[in-house]
Amino acid sequence: MKMLLLVISCCVALPWALSASTYTDKWDNINVDEILESDRLMKGYVDCLLDKGRCTPDGKALKETLPDALEHDCSKCTEKQKVGSEKVIRNLVNKRPALWKELSAKYDPNNLYQEKYKDKIDSIKGQ
Repeated sequence: MKMLLLVISCCVALPWALSASTYTDKWDNINVDEILESDRLMKGYVDCLLDKGRCTPDGKALKETLPDALEHDCSKCTEKQKVGSEKVIRNLVNKRPALWKELSAKYDPNNLYQEKYKDKIDSIKGQ
């Protein structure tokens, strides 16, 4: 589920363009908490990822990078991106389950990542 964590992290302005060894660290210092607390910002990123709304340049980069991150277990993520991803996933799983469900349905329709990271997801529930 670590990959799905990245999906959600990307929803909160952690979009990463692909590079040789890691995704860009351009957005590593974004205030993830501010985005998570803003319904407007969250809606914008989620709508972009779900093809329900326009994408900012950051959202577009996130949308393009997300499939690679999911497929490769966030292996190109910086440490800050991994921490941000976990924070975003925790927030979505515990406080915005409807958004979590929609994003999971789009980016993990066969529940491959849900199964692969079941223990990780279960460990963040209720936190």
